[in-house]
Amino acid sequence: MKKAAPSALTSLSDQEIDRLLDSIRNSDVNKSQPVQRKVISSLDEVAKKINAASRQMEEIFDIVAKTGVVPINEIKNDIMPAIRQAAEIPHIYHLFYELKSKDEYTYRHTVCVGIIATLIGKWLNLSQTELFDLSLGATLHDIGKARVPSVILNKPGRLTQEEYREMKRHTVYGYKLLQDIPEINERVALIALQHHEREDGGGYPFHLQSEKIDKLAKVVAIADVYHAMSSSRVYHQAEPFHIVISQMQNDVFGKFDPKIMMVFLFKIMDSLVGRRVLLSSGEEGTIIMVDPYEPLRALIKSEDTLIDLRLNRGLRISRVLNDSIVGV
Repeated sequence: MKKAAPSALTSLSDQEIDRLLDSIRNSDVNKSQPVQRKVISSLDEVAKKINAASRQMEEIFDIVAKTGVVPINEIKNDIMPAIRQAAEIPHIYHLFYELKSKDEYTYRHTVCVGIIATLIGKWLNLSQTELFDLSLGATLHDIGKARVPSVILNKPGRLTQEEYREMKRHTVYGYKLLQDIPEINERVALIALQHHEREDGGGYPFHLQSEKIDKLAKVVAIADVYHAMSSSRVYHQAEPFHIVISQMQNDVFGKFDPKIMMVFLFKIMDSLVGRRVLLSSGEEGTIIMVDPYEPLRALIKSEDTLIDLRLNRGLRISRVLNDSIVGV
């Protein structure tokens, strides 16, 4: 991707800074309490539905493990409406930090990846048909794990080489479970098969390169990694927000589709405009603007000073400060 010339954020004049600071001082940065309560209420409602969907996915995995049959109508009728509702809330992925559960990670993960992938699909302006296939495929991307022995799936420590080889077979198991279901598009099965493939051919199971990987699988790959890094499991503590985003930005070229990843990173950071953050220097401030070409290099207001992270390369956002909505 050809890097664009630096934006106006890197060359603000004194007069522009003064005008920007005046507009910030005179604006109501915080939402009114009634609006805050309404948003929090919506998030609470969706959180309950995500919890219920996660529990139901556990039951569905058990059915698949015992019968080898995916109850696709149950998933479409009971699980997918909750995912679509959650994806209507732009900041819903922040809620995942409040929904971490080590014991139910596998099942909650499928639901959360479904929501995140649906959000990305909307940001990419996918057609309704593609968006439907993406949402369903993302929710079923790990269904093959139902055929992986539970002793491997739930092992608290590091897997042996043979156990890891078996774990990686979940992609093929998932494809085989989904490919012959007449009610779903083949692309749904391809998501299960290809969501661990990488642009440079370094993924699995077939080491496919960019042009051979379905676009929907590329979206799910990003959603999958984002939620996995952000979540606590028996053997893995959730990574801090800045570590997750920084690592994903480092992987823009090579592992993931750069166009999809840049949209994802910009939308995540842009959703934090107006939120307070802690910088690596120990200073606190509020995110004012985000540059689409360098999403992590935001413009920060700290008291009456503007800090442009594009010009201050030694500084970074360490974490988003406690917030009842952001929750990170």
